[in-house]
Amino acid sequence: MLTLFYSPHSTSVDNEAGRASGHADVPLSALGRQQAAELRKHYASEKIDAVFCSDLQRAVVTAKLLFGERGLPVTPDARLREFDYGEMTQYPREQVEGEFPRRITEPFPGGESASMVAQRVGTFLQDVAREYDGKTIVVIGHRATMYGIRYWCGTSTLEEIVNTPWEWRDIPIWRFEINPC
Repeated sequence: MLTLFYSPHSTSVDNEAGRASGHADVPLSALGRQQAAELRKHYASEKIDAVFCSDLQRAVVTAKLLFGERGLPVTPDARLREFDYGEMTQYPREQVEGEFPRRITEPFPGGESASMVAQRVGTFLQDVAREYDGKTIVVIGHRATMYGIRYWCGTSTLEEIVNTPWEWRDIPIWRFEINPC
């Protein structure tokens, strides 16, 4: 059994501007850097064997701020990226979020669907569940990353996941248990 802790990247400049970044490689804001420093305290007592993150800089920098001082290697993986919103990249967040119910199997124009995201996150989960069986990892990602993890680790359909409002937490850490395939 693999224990997986998930946290979203800290606040980016696009988050502050109300834009949906998608695959746009935007940096963390000053607030985002502060949030990562605060979150580091909540992971301090956990024994972590490996850290993975999206290859987009907002996730990579969050992961390095969280775990860099512990000497844990941070492994970026493109399968953990945010949705590719295609032509809607960096559109207003509300406009993009309004599209989610229609984008479960139908891709965003020039981008990808929730089912496509779930498949790529699923291949990541299969790989780490085998390699890290009996260990604990952290994944730093995006909304899409969480959708994929929830889909493969739970009993909800993609429709249920996509149509459930994002769960904001004061301490943004979720824990999952994954059986190797």
